[in-house]
Amino acid sequence: MEISGKIIGLLTQQTGISANGEWRKQEYILETEAQYPKKICFMVWGDKIDQFGIKIGERLTVSIDLESREYNSRWYTDVKAWKVVREAYEATSSQSMSREDFMNQDNISNGSIDNKDIPF
Repeated sequence: MEISGKIIGLLTQQTGISANGEWRKQEYILETEAQYPKKICFMVWGDKIDQFGIKIGERLTVSIDLESREYNSRWYTDVKAWKVVREAYEATSSQSMSREDFMNQDNISNGSIDNKDIPF
């Protein structure tokens, strides 16, 4: 499953020791960009924390696994990230320029382009 949105929060990293050795867990808050935005807390374990290097303000698509478990007759659900893809800001911003925006740029609208500057 994949979720996309902007990282708006970073919770305190948790560490501990289990039968398998030391462990680290980092939780992040992602806000979706739908008509009715949702906030989703997901976690990253171990070396993937450093590998992903997630920062507040980044726009990401996160591949997740959902897992629920019971404890004392209550159910708890974990949202675990296993892959993170950053959105390419440059590609989206250059594609979003309209024809009018392009034609109104200073170098075109004020006639600063000289025919000698054109390579053909």
